[in-house]
Amino acid sequence: MTLSVAHAPSMTEPASGDLTAAALRVRERVLRLCATPDGAHAGGSLSEVEILLTLYRRVLRVSPERPDDPDRDIFVLSKGHGAAGLYAVLAECGFLTDEALASYGTPGSRFLAHPTTVVPGVEAATGSLGHGLPLGVGFAQAARLTGTARRCVVLTGDGELQEGSVWEAAMAASSMGLDALTAVVDRNELQISGGTESVVRLEPLADRWRSFGWTVREADGHDIDALTEVLSAPAEGGRPTAVIAHTRKGRGVPAIEGQTKSHFAKLTPRAHARAVRSLRGTGEESA
Repeated sequence: MTLSVAHAPSMTEPASGDLTAAALRVRERVLRLCATPDGAHAGGSLSEVEILLTLYRRVLRVSPERPDDPDRDIFVLSKGHGAAGLYAVLAECGFLTDEALASYGTPGSRFLAHPTTVVPGVEAATGSLGHGLPLGVGFAQAARLTGTARRCVVLTGDGELQEGSVWEAAMAASSMGLDALTAVVDRNELQISGGTESVVRLEPLADRWRSFGWTVREADGHDIDALTEVLSAPAEGGRPTAVIAHTRKGRGVPAIEGQTKSHFAKLTPRAHARAVRSLRGTGEESA
């Protein structure tokens, strides 16, 4: 049996302008985490903002009032180093407070550099790259076996696609006809050691996914309406779906946007203030 159902978000769908404003607040939260003594992975957290906001505010059936609802949709952040972006979106959506998030990086805090399930809204501890999609296959198969109309969405990094376990999971998912499973690729074309195409070539990426039996859709990963369209479209013919979201690493901070150096940041108070000003478009661009 395959499940091919329409999924609606649990909250009233916000207007695009509201989500644009929310994206700015989320990025400011990410920069605050980067200004802590431990720092944070800035680049990938900033590139995933619109993807996460679209999922949590327009697509996934999840609720901060009932984060453990047995009928909820499942989201897995496979690129666990993007935890700062996930925490910032969970705070924006009411799963946690900014006061709680202020403990990030302090001894005993539940907010670590990679997410764990002690944080409300986090479904799996991730960070060892290549593990998220296999987890998604398990969640999707469990939903099928229990007859639950649950959708499972996994966000991967593009550099992460160099892990063989991703493609083992992709092959299994299509063989099992898991059409409740969606893999979203944060295609910012950079990883810690440089451009993805200069490390291990991924292109033609869409054709690679298709060759594994997946339906493929592409969108501007910073266009909320475009993301809503591709992420809300029903599955096709018992096939899992791959969404390639084209993004910019370090999005919103001109001094680091599209640059490898954005991967991790530990901002001084001065650098943090300058980054926030540039994010808001009201000051210097050099962070």
